[in-house]
Amino acid sequence: MSGFVTAFALSFLLAFLFGYLCGSIPFGLILTRLAGTQDLRSIGSGNIGATNVLRTGNKGLAAATLIGDMLKGTFAVIVAGYVGGPNAAIAAGVGAFVGHLFPVWLKFKGGKGVATYIGILLGLFWPAALVFCAVWILMAVIFRYSSLSALIASLVVPVLLLWQQHTALAAVFAVLTTALWIMHRANIQRLLSGTEGKIGKKG
Repeated sequence: MSGFVTAFALSFLLAFLFGYLCGSIPFGLILTRLAGTQDLRSIGSGNIGATNVLRTGNKGLAAATLIGDMLKGTFAVIVAGYVGGPNAAIAAGVGAFVGHLFPVWLKFKGGKGVATYIGILLGLFWPAALVFCAVWILMAVIFRYSSLSALIASLVVPVLLLWQQHTALAAVFAVLTTALWIMHRANIQRLLSGTEGKIGKKG
């Protein structure tokens, strides 16, 4: 029994570390440097995600960043799931999320996790990812705030997963949603004060 527990723990740890390494790839920073733009961390919010890349005025780079940050989460989940099963997939997903937030390559100062959150969800239960995107788009059209759209959409996910009787995933995404809100605490303060930048606005 102890041997089984040890093997399970090792499998979980390896999946988490694999996911972490995938998640810690800073696509926004890499792509903007390749494009010759100024350091992404010196403009807008200083974030390395797609929303801040959009503030450079390059929509193509922003789209590429969004896709890269999403698919690194999806990739981690699918590969770990194929090798180690559903539990390994979940562990890799959590690892990818943590890796994006705290990448070792950038002294643990990463993004806020929205795109990677979507990518992980896409790999674990894709209908919920579609719902997230639909809610995000609706909120973005109404309010024009990327952060607010993501925060509202993230609240829907655990409820949807619980309604679909994916109890374990609902618990995991409740934790990820909480982390997402914590990472957006500065955005929440700016939203409340009316100083949050709107979608498409430079600077």
